[in-house]
Amino acid sequence: MAAPLELFCWKGDYGLASVDADCLTVLAYAKFAGAPLKVHKITNPWRSPTGTLPALKTREEGSISQPSKIIIHLRKQKYNADYDLSAKEGADTLAFVSLLEEKLLPALIYTLWIDSKNYVAVTQCWYAENVSFPLNFLLPNRMHGQQLEKLRLVRGDPVLEPGEQLEKELYRDAFECMTLLSQRLGSQKFFFGDSPSSLDAYVFAHLAPLLKIKLPNGKLQQHLNSLNNLQQYCTNILALYFPSDAQEAPGRKIHVQPDSSDFDNEPHMRRNQILSVLFAVGAMLGYAILTRMVTIKREQPQLKNSGHDDGDEEDED
Repeated sequence: MAAPLELFCWKGDYGLASVDADCLTVLAYAKFAGAPLKVHKITNPWRSPTGTLPALKTREEGSISQPSKIIIHLRKQKYNADYDLSAKEGADTLAFVSLLEEKLLPALIYTLWIDSKNYVAVTQCWYAENVSFPLNFLLPNRMHGQQLEKLRLVRGDPVLEPGEQLEKELYRDAFECMTLLSQRLGSQKFFFGDSPSSLDAYVFAHLAPLLKIKLPNGKLQQHLNSLNNLQQYCTNILALYFPSDAQEAPGRKIHVQPDSSDFDNEPHMRRNQILSVLFAVGAMLGYAILTRMVTIKREQPQLKNSGHDDGDEEDED
């Protein structure tokens, strides 16, 4: 019997199978297509075979990253959620996925990773609590920088900086995208009828975090909650395909700094990032120095008795 495909992804919380939209896309597609994956839900991307999440470990092509490439591989293995789609529906899938990546994804990145209130109170807090020491001091800030670079890449602006004008533009585009998705879905169960497709995997993965994660600055959530069919759509997918994850997570404290605007916290966030990095570096340096001192102390008696012996040396490491 062939070994099952292994998927490495971020663990879940908030009633979601994964807290990461890319991981959630792959998990949803695998459920829709009936792919028998062995899923490893982890909190350290360096434990995956590619050093990133999600990652699919295969026999034929080694390890694969990126949702689109993983979905292509699953299709090659005859796990195709789009098998019954017409040519027009296939073209519509490409168009709406492109719309998601251009209009909704930048706003999702912004609201979770760039908006200072949401980042400090929710995103940074979650990763700091769930990633093991000392990575929990380094990884959230590293990922914050990566997400900012991703936003700049998607927007085509290498010097883009957070600000009120950028937020307005991103949220305006996201509102338009969600409204279009709501109109396209209508009263259907899924976007192309009674069976889910890859488009449903992408849409669900980008909307479900907004539905389930409580954020201090919830402008995107408010618009999603006003679109009843999209809200019910996500709830139905959670209940049908992720029943064990769909239960509400325990109440989680949101640490919001009072009397400040969304951007007043930026200096404090920068300060916290710098302090976290300095603390982690200091801890690792201290450990390295202490380890070396212990090693030297252990070797001192041998050095006193050996005189000027020219024998082979062993590496301390």
